[in-house]
Amino acid sequence: MKQIVARNLRRLRHERNLSQEELSFQAKVDRSYISQLETGVYSASVTMLAKLAKALGVEISELLKR
Repeated sequence: MKQIVARNLRRLRHERNLSQEELSFQAKVDRSYISQLETGVYSASVTMLAKLAKALGVEISELLKR
């Protein structure tokens, strides 16, 4: 599941032409945490998925799609 979220997070961020820094600012999280999520180092909590989805303008389910 970590790799699915990582792939979707990176894809959605790129589709919106956002840097990790811009996304981290919008989601109110540290930029290095975004990087670690995108590389699969960490798993995101439900609360974090909600923050990221809101910042990306998508439903949480978009981050979980295979």
